[in-house]
Amino acid sequence: MAQSTFRIIAFALAVGTMRLLPVPASADGLDTAQREYYNARYESAARLTQVPCTTDVNGLAACELRTAALLFQIKAALGPNENKDRAWKDCATCADLLSTFEVALARGQTLARARILADPADDEALFLLGKLDLNYVWLQLGTLGHRTGWDEYWEGRRSLDKVLSRQPTHVRARVARGWIDYIVATKMRRGTRWLLGGGNKTRGVIAIRDAAAAEADFFTRTEARFALWDIQVRERDTPGALATAHLLIADFPDNHELRRFIAIHRPSGGG
Repeated sequence: MAQSTFRIIAFALAVGTMRLLPVPASADGLDTAQREYYNARYESAARLTQVPCTTDVNGLAACELRTAALLFQIKAALGPNENKDRAWKDCATCADLLSTFEVALARGQTLARARILADPADDEALFLLGKLDLNYVWLQLGTLGHRTGWDEYWEGRRSLDKVLSRQPTHVRARVARGWIDYIVATKMRRGTRWLLGGGNKTRGVIAIRDAAAAEADFFTRTEARFALWDIQVRERDTPGALATAHLLIADFPDNHELRRFIAIHRPSGGG
């Protein structure tokens, strides 16, 4: 498959990776790490999940959050340089961050697969395995520009589909699957869409919008709202995106992406 196609796949999964965060953590003791992540303090989130990821107690959720946080640390360290090879050579911390990511990824995948082997009906483990796969795909194809991750793309997509076949109202899986539908439909050529299993923009938008309005715990609702905000920005629904951003900034006031968006798009005379 051409390099450009792989990068488009990576972009499709990047959206999900950015907003599809680890499972709700109120029962796990991971609340602080979650809040750090949603406030875009990725180094802190990664540090707080280091010990939980290496233990069997809540380790899977911690590893998923840890990989997501490390991914964004690598992305920030590389900067906006279009020459990914040059950016990597110039990055003093990226090699260590990548090694740490790979350890957390392998640990999470091992925990997820063990849980699924013991109980094939464990939909949360299946969902998190899919999310770990997508984190890997985005890191390799999108951030690093490597032509790898095809198997992980399909494992992630199929994992989401299996969860939704058994739990159609699973909010997090609906959001993840909605993003894949939306990006495949809007960014792929017709032939490539077929290779990726197809997409549907309208279905993707509806899935994310409905998920954001669904009854859910705090972190799941927040994740869905971030996804809705991204969709609204991409669809150029500025009033809707501003409304969603204001909801999010009330809970995550240090998130610089939200603050910048609000500052740029605030109506004249707005407070």
